[in-house]
Amino acid sequence: MKFGPIDTAKAEGAVLAHSIALPSGRLRKGLRLEPAHLAELRAEGIDSIIVAQLASGDVDENTAAAQVAQAVLAAHPHLTMTRAFTGRVNLLADGPGVAQLDVGALEALNAVHPMITLATVPPFQQMAAGGMVATIKIISYAVAQSDLAAACDAGRGAIRLVPPQIKDATLIITEIDGGAGDKGKKAIADRLSALDVDLKKVVMVPHEVNALRDAIAAADTALTLILTGSATSDIDDVAPQALRAAGGEVSRFGMPVDPGNLLFLGQMGDRPVIGLPGCARSPALNGADWVLSRVICGIEVSPRDIARMGVGGLLKEIATRPQPRRG
Repeated sequence: MKFGPIDTAKAEGAVLAHSIALPSGRLRKGLRLEPAHLAELRAEGIDSIIVAQLASGDVDENTAAAQVAQAVLAAHPHLTMTRAFTGRVNLLADGPGVAQLDVGALEALNAVHPMITLATVPPFQQMAAGGMVATIKIISYAVAQSDLAAACDAGRGAIRLVPPQIKDATLIITEIDGGAGDKGKKAIADRLSALDVDLKKVVMVPHEVNALRDAIAAADTALTLILTGSATSDIDDVAPQALRAAGGEVSRFGMPVDPGNLLFLGQMGDRPVIGLPGCARSPALNGADWVLSRVICGIEVSPRDIARMGVGGLLKEIATRPQPRRG
């Protein structure tokens, strides 16, 4: 592509680089110039304009952006690409889910040529219907076909939206004297609703092993959530111990995300169980949200996955926090 000033009379077929106001209206940048446009410009005494001239083998910005979008989506459903405009295409979520990204492939795509760009939400970002997962922008008015092909090959199939797999959940809340009671029930129900999960049952039990064990064993939904009246402070505390007593197992206690440290993750057979930290009573983002959305969407969450959440896991400070991070 050649960019720069040119005699207006010789600009047919070139792309206008900057908008120009004329008595008949504005000629917008990005316009492919036709003889009638050139006649209007010359009638106004404009004998030189700045344009982009595509060379043989160049692909215009809108075609290029659409091709990159089609490549990164491949055959993955649940995402829709917008119509290309000014070299930009957005990828939008068709419904709730989690963005699953091949980071290495996307970095390779962005390394092909600085005029070919793709920006995304963070990996495993929870999305709602209509949310923008990625935007592709061709910065120049055209790119070489060879660079476009290399970018498409590098990023092929690198973006997908994983929709919810779990449809219902039980919330078990343990009670202590003077505790929070069922505070937080709405915040947790809203989290589930955002992922199209029905909170089928809310069960209140005393904060002791046997009562909680029986409630866990009786839960008949695809997901069990436990919110304790007293914070779980050890892997042998009441809630983890009750899960094991019910025949389940604990795969991870504690996470390097703040707020959200006191989460535990386990399972009863093939059904996941999440011990929620106390901060889940608030609708504010916390570490439990990162685990909950992945589990609901059927994405494996290993102890290593949780350990890796610490980088970027220092979340927004809460003004009313009882023990602020800074005194």
